[in-house]
Amino acid sequence: MVRIYTKTGDDGTTGLLYGGRVPKWSSAIESNGAVDESQAVLGLVRAESEPGSELHELVTVLERDLWVLMAEVATAPENRRKLTQGTSAVSAAMVEALEARVDDLMDRVEMPSAFVVPGENRISALLDVARTVVRRAERLVAASPPAPGSLAAQYLNRLSDLLWAMARWQENEGRMTVHRPRHERRQALDDAAPGSGGVAGVAVSDRVAGAEAGTGAAAKAGVGSVGADGAGQPAETGETGETDGAAEGAGVAGAAGPSGARGARDKVDDDNGGEQ
Repeated sequence: MVRIYTKTGDDGTTGLLYGGRVPKWSSAIESNGAVDESQAVLGLVRAESEPGSELHELVTVLERDLWVLMAEVATAPENRRKLTQGTSAVSAAMVEALEARVDDLMDRVEMPSAFVVPGENRISALLDVARTVVRRAERLVAASPPAPGSLAAQYLNRLSDLLWAMARWQENEGRMTVHRPRHERRQALDDAAPGSGGVAGVAVSDRVAGAEAGTGAAAKAGVGSVGADGAGQPAETGETGETDGAAEGAGVAGAAGPSGARGARDKVDDDNGGEQ
């Protein structure tokens, strides 16, 4: 039987990749612990994604890249000559590949211009968690680089950027919940009114109107419906719920056109203490 415990670390030390031992609280081991944690969170993202999908394949590549980075961090300076670029040491090509992926997502997805409220869905939330852990790993590696000229910290910096972009990508095809000024929220309701049957037809031209017009399945689908729960939802949060959000429940049944939009807007304002 193969045993995974060796007992060699019982003295408080751990072995490096090409020989030598260091305390378990050494900077290299602290750094690798954070990188290992980053890879584990990415594993959660991969487990939630559809096998064979673009997201699934991309996360798999990133997880394998982190093996390379951990090998470099776990190597003593005197043994760096044994490392191979792209296999056991971070290469410039690896960093450039991350930059290319960031640029691709920035071209494909409308990114927010304000602070994002994480948690639009489970995958985007997990990607945001992964991003924060990668940031911690970056700080630790930057504070104690494996060697002069190492690209490990640079790779982690670009990876955190990519994970942020990936989280926005996964937020229901670019729709996201952000903080916006109240006058912009009112304008979104008014703009959506003509021929829309009231606020129930708010288009997602700015990708957030649906979530801010109310809670409910209609908002998730990209339309704004002031529902039974939505009318009482604080406008600042813009969170979406699980109810159908029927307009009748908010007291705006049968409202159409501009008057419907104004009625729904007034209902939201009343429940939030009036226009401010």
